[in-house]
Amino acid sequence: MTASRIETLKQMLVQEPKDGTLHYMLGNEYFKGQMYDEAVAAFRQYLRLSDDEGAVYRLMAQSLEGLGRVEEARQAYRDGLAAATRHGHQPMVEEYTRALKDLE
Repeated sequence: MTASRIETLKQMLVQEPKDGTLHYMLGNEYFKGQMYDEAVAAFRQYLRLSDDEGAVYRLMAQSLEGLGRVEEARQAYRDGLAAATRHGHQPMVEEYTRALKDLE
């Protein structure tokens, strides 16, 4: 199922390459399929196009962890912590603070 969703989203992005939500959705499908390099690339494109309130950073950090890129994962959590703080998402702030401690 994920492969067909990925293909559908890629086709949609041909028509709407600047649609941040489509990049986020594509990254999520890559993440579900454990295609972490592709997920990270899609999430980074999403962040170039959209102001995220913090949630995408969790998926990006987990993707980076899956690739063994722990320092980059820490940075993703730090960036997510900043975004969540800016947008007043206290539960996410607490989650990312714990995740950073777990990666120490």
